[in-house]
This record gives sequence, structure tokens and C-alpha cells, in this order.
Amino acid sequence: MARINLLPWRETLRKKRQRDFGIAVLMAVLVVGAASGAVHFYIDGMIDSQLSRIKYLKKEISAMDRKIKKIKELEKTKAKLLARMNVIQTLQVSRPEVVHMMDEIVTTIPIGLFLTEFKQKGKKLTLSGRAQSNARVSAYMRNIEASKWMGRANLQVISNKSKTGTGLSHFTLSARQTSPISKVKKKKKKKKKRRKKRGKR
Repeated sequence: MARINLLPWRETLRKKRQRDFGIAVLMAVLVVGAASGAVHFYIDGMIDSQLSRIKYLKKEISAMDRKIKKIKELEKTKAKLLARMNVIQTLQVSRPEVVHMMDEIVTTIPIGLFLTEFKQKGKKLTLSGRAQSNARVSAYMRNIEASKWMGRANLQVISNKSKTGTGLSHFTLSARQTSPISKVKKKKKKKKKRRKKRGKR
């Protein structure tokens, strides 16, 4: 039987397999490296793109902040102008009311009574004076209630003429500045309340 030596052939096959394996490993490393590099560059590109977007958004936000600040300043200016306009309108409306009220103060004073002091704070009026008798003060209060431009007379202080040493009664009363329109509204409200009370009965 003939003997065949297979060792050289096996050694050659083993070396070929090792070489093929080394080439395969090298190719795998190259592929992995190329893929890693591509992923790295792709991620860097995405990051750069996102950073540029963020930068753009910050720029736009700062521009919007400036616009909002200007709008707030304009709103403050508008509010101040509206407040001034309201004051001017109030003064224009109240100007004839003051004239009417001063006229009413004079016309409502009965004979035998005179004023020594007059104060106004907003719509509140404080009237001080002298009268020949308490009845004159009562008549003055009735005249105020009947007036179109004054109302809600309320006696605060009255000193009898026997105690003042002047032969006259000293008095202080308060009232409210009103207008014919407000008085009409109050009358209507009172009528409605009376009707409701009658309806309940």
C-alpha cells in the first residue's frame, strides 16, 4: 500500500485559512471604522444643524423680547394718555355741575340763615353757618333735599343760640353733590323697590 504525505497540503490550507481570516477581520475593522466615521460625521452634522437652529431661535426670541418690551412701553403710555383723557372728560363734565351747585347753594339758603364756611371733598360737601333759629336750619336741609344738584343733607352739629352768645344758632351739616340724572335714577330705583314690596304682599 502506497503512503501519501498530507502534511504540506494541510499546512498550506491552514495558512490560507489564517490569511483569509486576517483579511476578513481587517475588512470588518475597515467597515466598522468607516461606519463609525460616517455615523460620527452624521451626528456632528446634526449637532451643527441643531446648534444653528438654536442660535437662530435665540436671535428671534431676543427680537421678540425687544418687541414685547416696546409694546409694554406703548401700553403704559396708552394707559397714561387714557387716564389723562378721563381726567379731562371728568373735569369737562363736572365744570357745569360745579357752577349749578354753587348757584344752588345760594338759592337754597333761606332767609335768616347764612354760611360761614364751605368745604368740598370729592362729592361730599360740608356747610357751616349761623341761623336765627333751628327751624331755619331745618328749612335749609329741606331745600337741599329738594335741590337738583345737592342732596342727602345730614346735620352734624348744631348749637342753640342761647349757648353761643351770638344770638344765633351755629350749625354744621353735610350734603352730597348730585345731578338731576342721578336723582331721577334714584327715584326709579325707589319706585321699583316699592313695587317689589307690594308684589310680595
